[in-house]
Amino acid sequence: MPHALTELRLNSATRPPHQAIPEVSADVCVVGAGIAGSTAAIESARLGRRTVLVDSLPLIGGQMVHSLIGLFCGVFGNAPEYAQLTHGIFDDIFRELAPGGDLHFARSHTTTVFYNEVALGRWLERTVHALGIQVITGAVLTHAALTADGRLTYIDLATRFGDLRVRADGFVDASGDAALSWEAGLPCWVPERVIYGSQQVIVENLNEEHRPEPGAIDAVFAAKGEERGLLRRGGLAFFFPGRGTAVLNVTHIDAPLDPLDASRAMFQGRDQADRAIALLKAEFPKAFGDSRVRAYGFPGRRQTRWIQGGHQLTVEEVRNGTRFHDAVARTAWPVELHDRADGYVWEMFDADHVHYVPLRSMTPPGATNLVAAGRCVDGDAAALSSVRVMGPCSAMGAAAAHALDLAGRSGADGGVHDIDIAELRHRLAANLGAPGAGGAD
Repeated sequence: MPHALTELRLNSATRPPHQAIPEVSADVCVVGAGIAGSTAAIESARLGRRTVLVDSLPLIGGQMVHSLIGLFCGVFGNAPEYAQLTHGIFDDIFRELAPGGDLHFARSHTTTVFYNEVALGRWLERTVHALGIQVITGAVLTHAALTADGRLTYIDLATRFGDLRVRADGFVDASGDAALSWEAGLPCWVPERVIYGSQQVIVENLNEEHRPEPGAIDAVFAAKGEERGLLRRGGLAFFFPGRGTAVLNVTHIDAPLDPLDASRAMFQGRDQADRAIALLKAEFPKAFGDSRVRAYGFPGRRQTRWIQGGHQLTVEEVRNGTRFHDAVARTAWPVELHDRADGYVWEMFDADHVHYVPLRSMTPPGATNLVAAGRCVDGDAAALSSVRVMGPCSAMGAAAAHALDLAGRSGADGGVHDIDIAELRHRLAANLGAPGAGGAD
């Protein structure tokens, strides 16, 4: 008589008509697991805070890993000194990834750092796990409870595995689109016209010996982009030395907040990338003739919706290098505003230039325990375009963690609006450098 293949039995199950939402409690809840949110979560955990890290993607890393950006910008100052302006987790990343050949430091007007996104993603996962950070992925924010006196008490999330509520003493909005602030009913800024994102692509089987000269790709796209149906008439190929691969940043795509339009933009972005690659193959056959796509990134978004903070950073403050009394992050990255389909504004700064982000640009006046970090902080469109890159975004994440920590320890009614700024600056000294540059407001 044949034996059963398994003793496993099946139980009949039906969804209960009324089911209590499970809850998670923490000291700090970070919404968004890109560079800003990951830094905020890691810094909070290292401060001894029970930390929850939430992201809508099924993996952590955000655009840093999954949009295939491929290089860190804004971490270093301009030539000829190339001073490192942001430390913290970048010191950890550089120390851990460089020995394996997963980083490449390239110098031009500044130092940009090419990275292997697979190695970076695994480093991040291991670090978050080792610190005991509770991670919730594949989660969509459905509600944020803000009290009349401006305290965010909990958020509700929907996942494919069920709903979940997270209660926390403090929250970080590192969503990129100000999703947490928006859901809490706080006022936000929306640009009057599209600020374009990009569909990044990694291509392989390249011949590095014949890589195009600087400016050559821009010239070809400007001359032949229209006939190829390309929106953006220029672009860059970031070759990772010795690997025969490059990250292509050669497209402009819409970045809508509407769910149907967002799906449409994703497909259009991939079409734009395919057309751009076909043009590169035709015009630079020695470099790109045998190339093929290794991976398409998730659609990259630059500036979509951001908070209204206690202070709106202006482009004049960026140009002047205004050093605020509550400065928490710095960078020397140019104004890089992608507000037209065919190109973008690129305004570079002098060798010794540094500009700053104040804490007030990260704190909505209507909430006492919420700090924004990353590309959804308050600035005019041009100013924000110069501080939304990964260096200052990471510094903002660290600042958010410390601001919430100080607010929790002080217990003041004003929360993050009433912390000891001198102590905050002391904690963030490595990311602020020596005082005295620029003015103070």
